[in-house]
Amino acid sequence: MSSINAHGGVRIRTRTLLTLAVLAVSAAAFGAASPALAVTHHPTGEYAVFSDCPLSSSSTNACLYAKTESGEFVVGKSTVPIKNTITLQGGIHQSESGSLSFIAAEDGNTLSKTAQPVPGGLAGFVECYKITNIIERVACELAFENGTTGVNAVTELAAPASSIGINLSNLLSEEGIALTLPVKVHLENPFLGSSCYIGSTANPLTISLTTGATSPPEPNKSIKGSRGNFEFKNGGNLIVVKENVLVNNSFAAPEAEGCGGLFSILVDPLIDAKLGLPAAAGHNTAILKGTLEQASATAVKASE
Repeated sequence: MSSINAHGGVRIRTRTLLTLAVLAVSAAAFGAASPALAVTHHPTGEYAVFSDCPLSSSSTNACLYAKTESGEFVVGKSTVPIKNTITLQGGIHQSESGSLSFIAAEDGNTLSKTAQPVPGGLAGFVECYKITNIIERVACELAFENGTTGVNAVTELAAPASSIGINLSNLLSEEGIALTLPVKVHLENPFLGSSCYIGSTANPLTISLTTGATSPPEPNKSIKGSRGNFEFKNGGNLIVVKENVLVNNSFAAPEAEGCGGLFSILVDPLIDAKLGLPAAAGHNTAILKGTLEQASATAVKASE
C-alpha cells in the first residue's frame, strides 16, 4: 500500500517501491556521478543485477536497474533510433517530507555510455561540394570526406545525478511531468574531435518526460507515454516493470559546439545547418521504451 500526503509526496511502502522502478526506464537520457569511494557489493540470485546499487549510503531506500531498449531521439532534422540497450543503475532516497532524490551508482557508472549510430554517418551530415567558399569547403572535406565516416550519438547527463527531478504521483496517474532530465548529446567520430556536443553543462537540453500525453507547440503533435506493466516477486520486494514509455516533444535544442577540433569555427555551422540547430521547442522528440528491475535496498543487502 502507499500513502500520498497533502503535498503530493509518496511514502515508501513495500509495494509503492514499484513507482520508483518506473522512473528509471526513461533514464535513457540520464547520468553519472563520481562517488568519493566505491564499495563492491555482491547481491545474489534475482538481486544480482543490483551490484552497483549505492548500498553503502544509508540514504538508499530502493535499488534500480533499468534497460532502455528502444525508442528514438529526434533533434532538429535528425532522428537517431535507440538500437543498443542503455542501462541506468543507482538508487532512490525518500526524505521525511516525502521528496525523492536519485542517488548515483556505487562505482559512478550510473548511465552506460552506449553509442547509438547516427543514420548516414558523416556522409549523411553534409555535402561538401555544395559549399562555395573554398576555405569552408576544404575544411568540410577534411572533416567529412574520409574513410572513417561513422558517427555515434551518446546521451549524457549534463549535471549530477541528484539533479534528476522525480514526481511519482504524475508518473502513476499518466499526467504531468514524471521525470526531468538535463542532458547533452555527444557526437562521436575521430574527425569531429572529442568535444563535439549538442548541449552542455551550462546550456543543456532540458527534457521533461511524461507517461501521459504531451502538449507540444507546432509543428509537433501530441504523443502519449505509458506507465507500463508491473510484476511483483519475492513478496513485493522485487518488481519488474515492462513496456514503460516516457515521452517529450516540447524541449528546445541548442547549437552544436566543439566539432572538428581546430576547425570547429567552420564545422559547427555545418553540423547546425544539417541538423537544423538550434531547434526550437516543437521540433525535437524523445521517446524512451524499456524494462527495469527494482528492489528494496534491504532485500538486496540480505541477498549478499
